[in-house]
Amino acid sequence: MSETTIPPAAAIWIRRWLILVGLMVYAMILIGGATRLTDSGLSITEWDPIKGAIPPLSADAWNEAFAKYRDTAEYRYINHGMSMSEFQHIFWWEWGHRFFGRMVGLVAVLGIAVFAVRKWLTRPLLSKLLGLVVLGGLQGAIGWWMVSSGIGETTRVDVAPYRLMTHFILALLIIAMVAWLWLDLGNRERSPASRVVRVTAKLLLLAVFVQMAAGALVAGLDAGRSYNDWPLMAGELVPSHYLEGDLGIRSLFEGRAATQFNHRIIAYAIWAASLVAAFVFRKTAHGRSFIVFAGLVSLQAIWGIMTLLHAAPMNLALLHQAIGVVVTLAAVRLAWLTARPDAPA
Repeated sequence: MSETTIPPAAAIWIRRWLILVGLMVYAMILIGGATRLTDSGLSITEWDPIKGAIPPLSADAWNEAFAKYRDTAEYRYINHGMSMSEFQHIFWWEWGHRFFGRMVGLVAVLGIAVFAVRKWLTRPLLSKLLGLVVLGGLQGAIGWWMVSSGIGETTRVDVAPYRLMTHFILALLIIAMVAWLWLDLGNRERSPASRVVRVTAKLLLLAVFVQMAAGALVAGLDAGRSYNDWPLMAGELVPSHYLEGDLGIRSLFEGRAATQFNHRIIAYAIWAASLVAAFVFRKTAHGRSFIVFAGLVSLQAIWGIMTLLHAAPMNLALLHQAIGVVVTLAAVRLAWLTARPDAPA
């Protein structure tokens, strides 16, 4: 095998492995969403990548874990007096989230090791796969950085929204990179695209990432459970508390009114842009891909409105997040398909 080519049979197996990794990352994102929606994220107050994989196995171990949780502001102000069984319920969500993250890392590392032993990896591909592993490790560290904002000497009863946003966007970046590599290793030829088509696809991808980040801020503040009318917000076109006096400019990241309003406006912009692009480019070689993307964006927008009107219950909110990841992957596919055929992979 040369330094730049991969045997077809090897490419098939690597793509299958990438699908497995991608599905695991997708599941990890949804488990993380459920962990947030059940207010379970602060139930484990330590980060131990090795010993932390073993849950409490005795009554003493459970009492010790519960005692550490009782030192958090969340327990003092929100869950004071909760029973051991209630603590175990939120503990298992957070432990499962962390354990599944370890499993994703294990599958990734073992896959790369097997492919390297079989000499299936070119140097460029190996570098990209190792880069994914590094990002996965960084994601674990950022996850702890996020959780640590709600423990210790603090009055926070939730994690810091901007840290949640960082954690979520890195997960999206990882699954997007997995999808891009999977497309690179396929046999599909990319049809030539005009500059305006390429730029439009890239801008749509960027806008989707910005919107997902805005949604993470809304989630981190539980802002979806306030201002539950539509299309207005508490009867106003622009909420009067958009900039809160005690927050000032930080309202853009920490204010419930501002973050929800921004999330709505960006959604409208992406929705309109996707429909316009689908119409304008409908007769090009990539017309069908633009139409599919616009359809998914429309589904996400409608589901987002339903989620808002019902005050973001867990089932609707989780599905909203799940569709959002699918929209992101559709945007990645659109950007890949419209890239220059001779562009570096």
